[in-house]
Amino acid sequence: MPPNSITSLSSKYSVIETLDRLEKILTAKGITIFTRIDQQAEAKKVGLRLLPLEFLLFGNPKAGTPIMEAEPLAALDLPLKGIAWEDKDGQVWLSSNNAEYIIARFSLPDSLLKNISIGPLMEQAAKGS
Repeated sequence: MPPNSITSLSSKYSVIETLDRLEKILTAKGITIFTRIDQQAEAKKVGLRLLPLEFLLFGNPKAGTPIMEAEPLAALDLPLKGIAWEDKDGQVWLSSNNAEYIIARFSLPDSLLKNISIGPLMEQAAKGS
C-alpha cells in the first residue's frame, strides 16, 4: 500500500492509455503538460528492465504561483506529477502526490487546496466516465 501522501487508483486501461487519458483531461482543463517520460524505454536504453511506467509533469501557473508565493519551497512539488505504472501482477495504477499532503508538508493555507486537487481528474482517467 502506498503511503498516505500518495493517491493511487487502479486503472482499467493500459499504462499508455491511462496516461493518454489523463493528459487529454488535463489539457481540456487548460492545464499545461510540461513533459512525458516513458521510464521503461529509458531503462531499456541502458540495458535495464522495468515494468511499464510513464511519468507526466503538468501544471497551471495560475494555480501554482499562489502556492509558491505562500511558500517558495513548495516548488519542490510543483509542477504536479503523475505516474501510470504496472505492478508485478499486471495491474495498472495511476498515482500522484496527495494534494492534502502537499498543503500540510508546506504548512499552506487550506484555501490553496483547490489549486492542486486533481483527484477527480485522476478518477476520470483511471476509471473512465
